[in-house]
Amino acid sequence: MVRVVFNQKGGVGKSTITCNLASVAAISGKKALVIDLDSQCNSSFYLLGKNSPEGVSVSGYYNDILYSFFTKPDPLRYIIKTDFDNLYLMAADDEMDSIMGKLESRYKMFKLREALDSLREVYDEIWIDTPPAVNFYTRSALIAADQCIVPFDCDSFSKKAVETVFRLASEIKADHNPKLEISGIVANQFQRNANFPAAILNELKEQGLPVFETLISSSVKIKESHYASKPMVFFDPKHKLSSEFISLYDECTKI
Repeated sequence: MVRVVFNQKGGVGKSTITCNLASVAAISGKKALVIDLDSQCNSSFYLLGKNSPEGVSVSGYYNDILYSFFTKPDPLRYIIKTDFDNLYLMAADDEMDSIMGKLESRYKMFKLREALDSLREVYDEIWIDTPPAVNFYTRSALIAADQCIVPFDCDSFSKKAVETVFRLASEIKADHNPKLEISGIVANQFQRNANFPAAILNELKEQGLPVFETLISSSVKIKESHYASKPMVFFDPKHKLSSEFISLYDECTKI
């Protein structure tokens, strides 16, 4: 199963949700792969710290696609094992933005799906982190994925962005990927003692949009886990956030 985590609004927790759900899969005994398509490299830093090797990255894979005329690059060459059992990563780097124009002009939008067709045989689950923009990498991810998870930080700007995600997913489904489904909206950084987050979340439900029951709480502990480069189930397995990510994972994988 390939799942992409996407919202075009930044700061809603795409990388946090991607890495933590993949980590829950890993501790469950699943062989899980994270693909970081965001040149900000947040997922890569979260899983590797400062240990990301040069050349073994998303841009390395795409550069070989651009310049290897007679051979088909093996995507496994660009994947590294993290320090966590069962958890692997295709890392992002800052070269991704500079090659995006070449990839678009040469119609390489479907190359990620080709890669994932072979990687599905190696990994039980594949989780894709995306940039906060509708661009080549985002569209490539949606074309390749089975499901899309939409982070939502209970903000009016984020609500508007959610509507854009649904329109884009509908377009991709109609034109390129008929199996694509939005599995649900994740309320992230949820403040339980405030009225507004619950109210705006209810507005989404009243619109008939799929909203996960699990709410990911706002907590400084998640920032500590970022700093330590350890997703919550490794950083503090007994913390409520770890339980919430496990609950969210269970919801995601039942769909």
